[in-house]
Amino acid sequence: MTVFKLIKEKVSPEQVFMLSVLLVNGGNYIYNLLLGRLLGPSVFAEAALLVTLLLVLSFAGMTFQLAAAKFAVLFESDQWARFRFKMYKGALLTGVLSMILLILFAENLQNLFQTKSATMFMVFALGIPVYFLMSVNRGIYQGKMAFTKLSTSYQTEMWSRLGITLLLIFVLPFEPATLVALGILISFFFGMLPTESKNFKFDKTARLTSENTKMVSTFIILTACYEGTQIIINNSDILMVKHYFDATQAGLYASLALIGRVVYFVAWMFVMILLPTVVQRKKDGLATAPVLFKYVIIISLLSATIVSACWLFPELIVSLMFGEQYLAISGLLWKYAMATSIFAISNIFAYYYLSLDHYVPVIISGILGVSQIGLIVFYHESLEQVVIVQIIAMAVLLIFQLTYFVYKNNKSKKENYSSLN
Repeated sequence: MTVFKLIKEKVSPEQVFMLSVLLVNGGNYIYNLLLGRLLGPSVFAEAALLVTLLLVLSFAGMTFQLAAAKFAVLFESDQWARFRFKMYKGALLTGVLSMILLILFAENLQNLFQTKSATMFMVFALGIPVYFLMSVNRGIYQGKMAFTKLSTSYQTEMWSRLGITLLLIFVLPFEPATLVALGILISFFFGMLPTESKNFKFDKTARLTSENTKMVSTFIILTACYEGTQIIINNSDILMVKHYFDATQAGLYASLALIGRVVYFVAWMFVMILLPTVVQRKKDGLATAPVLFKYVIIISLLSATIVSACWLFPELIVSLMFGEQYLAISGLLWKYAMATSIFAISNIFAYYYLSLDHYVPVIISGILGVSQIGLIVFYHESLEQVVIVQIIAMAVLLIFQLTYFVYKNNKSKKENYSSLN
């Protein structure tokens, strides 16, 4: 008991959450690695497509999560209760509409991505409303700094998906991709834990003020636009490779992306803490830039370490994680890790300014996201060419983000100097 009490006193909730995220990322890697080894490159390409759709869904869900997190800090009493209910309602309606559209266009997606069946898309679609409701839950816990509950949601989703998917693949004699989709669907229900019934209670006579309504609408619209650019930048390469290349090449690229993106997924946990921290410090009239500097330095050091490891030991990393049948992509590993690292650093800047209601980075990211698609459309003669154009696009994005930061920082200093005189 003394040991547990000591740990509780010494380890902050934020540190518990960060450890939890590392565990979740590790579990997700195990999930993908086991699928890659069990299914082989060509079949894994379809499973990886579903994992990519899950990432797309997670970015879409982040609109609800970030909005709930931000206004959990800013709103109080009846305004918070009314906003919270509207978020649940909006998430459910958006989820149902998205589900219907995905089911209707399932056969079109089958033809576009050259999959064996459209059923995998239909099964996946059924979970979208649940995922969006889960995102609102997570946003509430994130904004209220309830990191234990937030960690529980991520843990239950990830471990249930890992266990249930493997069980389904070994037990049921159906298409592996459809079973993967079913495992993902079931895991969303586990991710709803914990859900508090009091979150659905509110005063029916309460209404958001016109000022708050405008603030919420602006933030949701621009956040949705930014998350849209995240979807494009983070997932368009895998989707386009699945379209332009054969199944084996697509499977190899999917394994490359999984290994190379480790820095991004680790950076994501800092974003989860950064947003409510920056919003709260702004509300309290405190400096927010030190928070940005702290996380940029951490992510930069982490990125340098991962890229170096991928450059020095590419074959060892690939063989350990996926096996010798994936060794063909080992030479591209450090290059893909570099592209992802540059994006992860620029992403810290973007979410920082999103927290402060500065939306120019959203526009910049959107332009570069579309540019990345255009580059891959014109330059996809090889997997290496696909990776190189992404490095170029992400480098330009980071340069723009740094330029914007310098501009805003200098402008703020001039305004402060003028006010003193």
